[in-house]
Amino acid sequence: MTIGEFELIEKFFATQTKQRNDVALGIGDDAAIVTIPDGQQLVITTDTLVAEVHFSAITSAYDIGYKSIAVNLSDLAAMGATPSWVTLALTLPCVRENWLQEFCQGFFDLAADYQIQLIGGNLSQGPLSITVEAFGFIPFNQALMRNQAKAGDLIYITNSLGDAALGLLNLQEKVTLSASDKKIALAKLNRPEPQIEIGSKLRGIASAAIDISDGLLADLGHILAKSNVGALIQLEKIPIGASLLHTLASDDALTLALSGGDDYELCFTVPQEKQTALEKALPKNLYHLTCIGTITSQKGLDLQYQNGKQYSGEHYGYQHFQK
Repeated sequence: MTIGEFELIEKFFATQTKQRNDVALGIGDDAAIVTIPDGQQLVITTDTLVAEVHFSAITSAYDIGYKSIAVNLSDLAAMGATPSWVTLALTLPCVRENWLQEFCQGFFDLAADYQIQLIGGNLSQGPLSITVEAFGFIPFNQALMRNQAKAGDLIYITNSLGDAALGLLNLQEKVTLSASDKKIALAKLNRPEPQIEIGSKLRGIASAAIDISDGLLADLGHILAKSNVGALIQLEKIPIGASLLHTLASDDALTLALSGGDDYELCFTVPQEKQTALEKALPKNLYHLTCIGTITSQKGLDLQYQNGKQYSGEHYGYQHFQK
């Protein structure tokens, strides 16, 4: 006999080891009951992953489970929030218990890293898709937002860019990678590392922040639009992923680093007078941060090489419904 919806919930999703004491009522009732600490605001974000849009048919169930929560944690990191709980709405074309077991392993492994508890959701039948809603705390009025960048602020990004986009090109059989580069690129694509610790340390230092999910230029553009400012980017300073540099011509590698999606790094702005505070909070020997330019009062995105030459490649990142 095929296992039913409620049996699936009990077998796979209600078995998570309890992570938090602020969950008064979790899975098993019509709704969850949780407690928000005094002096904290609740930060909420939602992302949906759809088969053959956000992941390929050959992606492992573990990686799908891992990434479905990671992309939400990246949003919380960009706000400077500390994650607490998640809900999961999972739509499955059919029941494959081995797939579910692997999916839950990836999901709960990352949740355990941040003491996150699954508190509810929904299970239904249909084309494969995963919707996660993540909740986090932020001290009152300390959230990082997109609309506070000012002229003169320095623009930083975490780590390097483009490896995940290269991994996608490899899956699409558009590029061939060495075994070592393929391992790096697919790890970045399938198991992005949410920058929660960095996000929390940026509170009180960064003036604006966003996570890089659709490409650096597209996502930095959101900060510029919300803050009503522009930016000057020094292209030689863009930290390009190692696998790109091994695989693509320099111009192509730069374009993918600027416009490729799925990096899930942070892009943030810092007033120049807080640069010392940034370096103290996030020392160079422990964190890989790169200053790539400055915010300008003149609107628009000015992309320059050191010799003054302007960038003429792709400016736009991924957008749903855009062909």
